[in-house]
Amino acid sequence: MEALIPVINKLQDVFNTVGADIIQLPQIAVVGTQSSGKSSVLESLVGRDLLPRGTGIVTRRPLILQLVHVDPEDHRKTSDENGVDGEEWGKFLHTKNRIYTDFDEIRHEIEAETERISGNNKGISDEPIHLKIFSPHVVNLTLVDLPGITKVPVGDQPKDIEIQIRELILKYISNPNCIILAVTAANTDMATSEALKVAREVDPDGRRTLAVVTKLDLMDAGTDAMDVLMGRVIPVKLGLIGVVNRSQLDINNKKSVADANRDEHAFLQKKYPSLANRNGTKYLARTLNRLLMHHIRDCLPELKTRINVLAAQYQSLLSSYGEPVEDKSATLLQLITKFAAEYCNTIEGTAKYIETAELCGGARICYIFHETFGRTLESVDPLGGLTTIDVLTAIRNATGPRPALFVPEVSFELLVKRQVKRLEEPSLRCVELVHEEMQRIIQHCSNYSTQELLRFPKLHDAIVEVVTSLLRKRLPVTNEMVHNLVAIELAYINTKHPDFADACGLMNNNIEEQRRNRMRELPSAVPRDKAAGALGDQEAGTGNWRGMLKKGEDGQADDKSKQQVPLPASPQKGHAVNLLDVPVPVARKLSAREQRDCEVIERLIKSYFLIVRKNIQDSVPKAVMHFLVNHVKDSLQSELVGQLYKPALLDDLLTESEDMAQRRNEAADMLKALQKASHVIAEIRETHLW
Repeated sequence: MEALIPVINKLQDVFNTVGADIIQLPQIAVVGTQSSGKSSVLESLVGRDLLPRGTGIVTRRPLILQLVHVDPEDHRKTSDENGVDGEEWGKFLHTKNRIYTDFDEIRHEIEAETERISGNNKGISDEPIHLKIFSPHVVNLTLVDLPGITKVPVGDQPKDIEIQIRELILKYISNPNCIILAVTAANTDMATSEALKVAREVDPDGRRTLAVVTKLDLMDAGTDAMDVLMGRVIPVKLGLIGVVNRSQLDINNKKSVADANRDEHAFLQKKYPSLANRNGTKYLARTLNRLLMHHIRDCLPELKTRINVLAAQYQSLLSSYGEPVEDKSATLLQLITKFAAEYCNTIEGTAKYIETAELCGGARICYIFHETFGRTLESVDPLGGLTTIDVLTAIRNATGPRPALFVPEVSFELLVKRQVKRLEEPSLRCVELVHEEMQRIIQHCSNYSTQELLRFPKLHDAIVEVVTSLLRKRLPVTNEMVHNLVAIELAYINTKHPDFADACGLMNNNIEEQRRNRMRELPSAVPRDKAAGALGDQEAGTGNWRGMLKKGEDGQADDKSKQQVPLPASPQKGHAVNLLDVPVPVARKLSAREQRDCEVIERLIKSYFLIVRKNIQDSVPKAVMHFLVNHVKDSLQSELVGQLYKPALLDDLLTESEDMAQRRNEAADMLKALQKASHVIAEIRETHLW
């Protein structure tokens, strides 16, 4: 199991090469307030002075510290290969293959790299510094040194420095694969420990929190940390370990870490003899090593699943970016052909990518024909915008200066054409809706069906322009045909149409039946000739389409009615009379004959309108399909090839977007890293480490 930590280090190296933190690897994050002794704890684990020292905030960037145990034999082999002079050395990720054997240089490099990113104004940055230490005196560990928790800005620090540090700490310790090393000084109250407080926010059960109590030798005289170390004050599931740090005087006097560890052991034996074997830096290192190994073992199954899922996602992403273009001519023809095929398949409903959120392509065109257009036509009232006075006026105007013996056919044709004309606007709107959907299909194919086009924005724009131009050219042709369909209906009013003749016959039968019923309702004392005359007065010019002969009594009735109309006053001398000044009633009660004449015309208009509407509802979709949809489908590929497949345009059209090559390389590197990580985990299973 000891080999699990080097495996995680290897995984960390793999992902460091691509600069990615998409995989949350098991590690130990060190959390504590400023001057709580975090740096001293880390140096004790390393056994060397390598971290910057000073007052105030010193750690201003996360330091990911990987400790790699090197056996003496491996050390000699590595020294011969790399030319390392010494048994301990370090390597930074940002300095590539440079090897540091002088730990003072390592400390200066940490300071320089911190200022390079964070500046020299005590500000912080979340970009980590990666450092690897190889030594025979360390155990395998991966530690993250985080900035110390602070409350008050110092000097020219930002006013929100407390919030920045807190968010940075939470970013690392929120990782469920992270063990939290909460560092608290023994000469402070454990109940007010900021490190334990922030650890509990992300780990309320304390399953991955280990407390370290520093500065045991600096407690007030007469007090000790026995209750704290026994877990009686603040219980922590992973335990509490006490350590003794080097004082600033020890550091100034160049006291080595090894000497400090010996003095620490002596102090624990003297002050806490019963707890000496469960405290101290060496015990802390072994405990961290053990905890990290068990934690890695628990995290590996989920880690393996996460890596496999990401590998599949990046493989798909890389495939969508496509391979670099070698044969431009073949590639251009292939993309054009694929787009044309996908466009036609979207109309036919056989596209690979089926839209589930809304109707698209041919399904939407069908909906426009049979739902939108059909319902709109059905909602058109055959007599809409036509009043009884309009009908009566048309009848009178069609008779000219002479009183009519029949209901004139001209009035029917005049009025029915006016109503049929109203079908033209919804028909043209149907063409417009289908045209808009054909335009939407272009974007649908670009987004879902032919993602390769996203590699070549100029080719994409050119294809959109060609298809849009083709649709634009077919729009006036289709509109003209639909306009002609309505004009054809207006050109000849076919009163011999079978459906119209049947309607007229049925209407005549109804009127005849009404006449018989009125004859039966007359009193028996009325002579039949007078009864027939009375019915003739009522029915003249109504029931029959060609009109009925007026009876002589009509003239008499008209004379009587004319006598009731007041004549204009007699003209005075010197004044002419304008006959048009005679008032004409705008609204009046129609006579029985007038009302029946209007009803006949209205029924005939309605009957003929329904025939024409049925024809239009059937013929307009057919015209749109033939002149617009099918024509575009049949000529799309030839139009694209003719406009775009030209040698002079190849280089320009197949120019990739500026960041496409970079994204392809990044995806390829990430996929390679994930595949390496998958192989590393597979090796663990094969060696039965897991």
